[in-house]
Amino acid sequence: MRWELLFADLEGQLEAARTAASRVDVAELTRAERSRVQLADRLRGSLGCDLRVLLADQSTHPQGLVEGRLVDAAVEWFLLSAGAGVQVLVPTPAVRAVRGLTPRVAPDAGVVERRLGLGHVLRALARDRVGVQVLTDAGVLTGRIDKVGADHLELADGAASWVVPFGAVLFVRSS
Repeated sequence: MRWELLFADLEGQLEAARTAASRVDVAELTRAERSRVQLADRLRGSLGCDLRVLLADQSTHPQGLVEGRLVDAAVEWFLLSAGAGVQVLVPTPAVRAVRGLTPRVAPDAGVVERRLGLGHVLRALARDRVGVQVLTDAGVLTGRIDKVGADHLELADGAASWVVPFGAVLFVRSS
């Protein structure tokens, strides 16, 4: 009888050690998986959600906080519907903080989606001659996107125009 208790105790200890090791493995795998998640994956997993997006210090840029329903997202940009026909295109690198994302993660973007960069969307706005407001760290510029290069846009404002590098764009608002 004593041997049976000893073996039962050893089996119990072994099972407890296996369970503990399994928990550690699961936790480590979960952390490793989370470490590969990009912001763009979280955005694409949150389509239809209402977001608050901080783009700049509001003390210097009152328009540096945008809110709206997430209607589209790609690797380099996402689009918010801000009501009353207003849409806000946000370059993903411009985001300082975002509130309202779900924990869902979209699958990896396909080849075509990865190629749909910010320039593609801006070229569509230029083609349609849509009036826009472009928020930069220097302020708000208003006009129509006239030309789109590899890393910049040209915003026509009457007879003059502004050349704005993509890296300076915090958002492009159209209505």
